[in-house]
Amino acid sequence: PGTRPPHRWATCRRGAPRHRPPHRPADRGVPATTIDLITALDLYHRYADELCAARYAQRALLASGRRMRPKLDDIEAELTYLLVRHVRPARVVEIGAYRGWSTTWLLRALADNGVGELHSYDAADHVRRTVPGELSAARWRFHHGDVRAADLDAAAIDYLFVDAAHTASFARWYVGSLLERLGRGTPVSVHDVYRRSRAGRFGEGRVVLDWLAHRGIRHFTASAKAAPEVFEELCATRRVLGLGSPIHRPAPNPMIFFVAK
Repeated sequence: PGTRPPHRWATCRRGAPRHRPPHRPADRGVPATTIDLITALDLYHRYADELCAARYAQRALLASGRRMRPKLDDIEAELTYLLVRHVRPARVVEIGAYRGWSTTWLLRALADNGVGELHSYDAADHVRRTVPGELSAARWRFHHGDVRAADLDAAAIDYLFVDAAHTASFARWYVGSLLERLGRGTPVSVHDVYRRSRAGRFGEGRVVLDWLAHRGIRHFTASAKAAPEVFEELCATRRVLGLGSPIHRPAPNPMIFFVAK
């Protein structure tokens, strides 16, 4: 299959409003001040057509036999795409690429922006065999090995995506080495925090949530278990926009989103 669906993105609802973002210079984005439900709904409407095309391309990629084994659920993948489109980061860092599902969503957003590069870190190199060349060319660098041994300049990160070892010790490392040093207004995504209605007493989620509470930073989640009303509101909006059909099996959307300050 091709990378574009039939005329007018036939997989989307015909007649849905076409919201276009205002023109911006290629090297400038929109500062992220907060991530909440209002922001999420606005981005869904603003980028509805582009997101529809991205979903079509991701569905085709998943069906291409690349064995991607998605861990990122549809809504949190879409929110990640939308935030990257909105903020237009010059440098995105992904910690935990696994087999490339989140990597391809991030790369697709950067490609649609026409600016920015992605640096992915993982102890395994499966992703080298799953990310297509047309997405990775000139905008992706994969770093094989333990990210804790890398020379990462947190101040140079414009968007941080974390989905790696879900342990308290690893979380303490990236809280101290990265989150504490990010520039003000940097968006952050951390996966697997809300598998249940509350984060566990131990592990990565608790470390990150405690750090956020101590800093007075609010976080946003579309978790069906931790924030069911938010989840239903997003599902309703996606259905109206013709984006409701699942790309892969539904799951609980446990990711949290927040903005460094």
